Amino acid sequence: MADMTPPAGAAGFLAAHGWAGARIDPLTGDASFRRYFRITQDGRSAMLMDAPPPRENPRAFLDMAQWLGERGFAAPRIHAADADAGLVLLQDFGNDRMREAADANEAAVLPLYESAVDTLVQLRTHAPGALQPYDRAFLQREVGLFVEWYCPAVSLSVDSDGWHAAWDEVLGHGLSDAPVTVLRDYHAENLMLRGTGEPLGLLDFQDALAGHPAYDLVSLLQDARRDVDPNVEEAMLARYLAATGDGDAFMRSYHVLGAQRNAKVIGLFTRLWQRDGKPRYPTMCPRVWAYLERDLSFPVLAPIEAWMERNVPPELRGDPMVLAG
Repeated sequence: MADMTPPAGAAGFLAAHGWAGARIDPLTGDASFRRYFRITQDGRSAMLMDAPPPRENPRAFLDMAQWLGERGFAAPRIHAADADAGLVLLQDFGNDRMREAADANEAAVLPLYESAVDTLVQLRTHAPGALQPYDRAFLQREVGLFVEWYCPAVSLSVDSDGWHAAWDEVLGHGLSDAPVTVLRDYHAENLMLRGTGEPLGLLDFQDALAGHPAYDLVSLLQDARRDVDPNVEEAMLARYLAATGDGDAFMRSYHVLGAQRNAKVIGLFTRLWQRDGKPRYPTMCPRVWAYLERDLSFPVLAPIEAWMERNVPPELRGDPMVLAG
């Protein structure tokens, strides 16, 4: 379990910025080495991000928060930051996440997803900032996590060279001649409800890249952390296409990037279990496998499906922690 003791410099940092003696309560950690604390005092609250160097660097978060805020998106306001110490004091969006709201009220599901899709439509109208490109090499490195971590975990010896060769055949569909800002972790647990008429609050955008607009849509509609009804996915894709004028080429990109992201996530979740001691992540792999197999049914992904049939038997597609015995 992650150590949720406040960092040694937290009290001094808070005191220097008007929060001397404030209460510091830990919040559930995420998949990175970042930690979060809620700061409360005299009826006010803020969030403290601890992004300790050298494993973390909050500068990308700070830059992206500014970029989003300048364009009208609801990134948390930055109250204070000490980037060298990895400490950031930021706006508290509260506890109302899209995830719980959608799970609790079926009638709210479509409006919530419509709002999330509309945010992505708006995001693509802005040229990306000075971001690293989400290019073929980057996509290949990510998809390599599947053969590097998942396959060995379930005792599979696979054709790694063939895996990357198959991806080379299809990844052209995952690239864009007009790249947009891709937040890369855009899903229901990172979208905050901020009140009627307010835009969704955005979190965890520090890894943003300049890439294909389909990627964040996949992240939202093939959510590794909650089941998204295929009918909801279909309705939201139709909404997105109607708003953007995209067509068949975009849908090929959507499924290629869906397969790429889902294969990556399966490898990443396996690594989080094996390397980082976070056993909740592999329990989500069966859901991600279901998304992946659905994407692989599309003709554009025939090379990946063929590799999968040769290398990963259906009975070894699931929770790696369970399959490893």
